[in-house]
Amino acid sequence: MEITKYYSPNYAEKVRSGKSITMIIIHYTGMQSERESLKRLTSVSSKVSAHYLIGRSGKIFNLVDVKYVAWHAGKSMWKKNKNLNKNSIGIELVNKGHKFGYQKFTKIQIKNLISLCKKLKKKYKIKNNFILAHSDIAPIRKIDPGEKFPWQYLSINGIGNYPKKIDIKNKYKKTQNNGLFFKNLYKIGYRYLNSKYKTKIIKNFQRKYRQKKINGIIDFETLKLSQILSKSLN
Repeated sequence: MEITKYYSPNYAEKVRSGKSITMIIIHYTGMQSERESLKRLTSVSSKVSAHYLIGRSGKIFNLVDVKYVAWHAGKSMWKKNKNLNKNSIGIELVNKGHKFGYQKFTKIQIKNLISLCKKLKKKYKIKNNFILAHSDIAPIRKIDPGEKFPWQYLSINGIGNYPKKIDIKNKYKKTQNNGLFFKNLYKIGYRYLNSKYKTKIIKNFQRKYRQKKINGIIDFETLKLSQILSKSLN
């Protein structure tokens, strides 16, 4: 796997231990092009970066050495962990995002992402339930990598977790078990479960696990998916 060095100055200079690295966070760039993405992720004024950037041609750029903390996660939480930059490896995928014309991720982009994740997962002993979306760890602020990201395909290839297909009659019928749904999300690892933002949180869960219908409603299928995941990840 060929990786191109492309220096970003946006990182914390203190070296972190390999044991502190427990997560991989996947993002999309949300910018018009690879060139613009590289410019922003390596600009001192932007104060953002990631460890890796994968272009639509599949080219992998290493912007920040993994031994340093890159600035990609922002305010974030997952399980007992807060401000996840210090615990994670950030991977950005070039994609215009919802603002500029959300695209399907390319086959070579996903293929190389899987190869990179397998390498990092093995080296740092990262568990599948800690390979996450930006929208998992900051569900009120972020929606990337979004509903076109192939989480199920990654899971088939040994990266991340995805529930098996379920068959439910009246699966889109609204349920009253809202409290159970959010309890399940808490068990899975989600935080920021403030009822004020419940629609955003439900939609982000659906963006990952029920991508064909993102309606922000806790229906029978959405609830069942949360139950399956809460039992399988704990």
